[in-house]
Amino acid sequence: MDGDIKNIKKWNILYPVCINSKKTIAQGRRICVTKACESPTCTEISDCYKFLKIPCAIEFDKTYPQDFMQRGRVRVLLKREDETPYN
Repeated sequence: MDGDIKNIKKWNILYPVCINSKKTIAQGRRICVTKACESPTCTEISDCYKFLKIPCAIEFDKTYPQDFMQRGRVRVLLKREDETPYN
């Protein structure tokens, strides 16, 4: 895991607003409303990734670019360096 921590800046980023069913597409939601959840938090997203045994890291000090009141994001390692899925 230490080798992955060094490259944390290359991991994928997921903001909670991207999967929030209360937001519109113009406000930053990226998936359809039926698959989104209501008001997710970074810790809930992180718990889901940990349950699936996918490495993740929470960054509480970061904000969503379109809405500075939305604090926090989750970095996720979805693929290894050889482009194979992590889990």
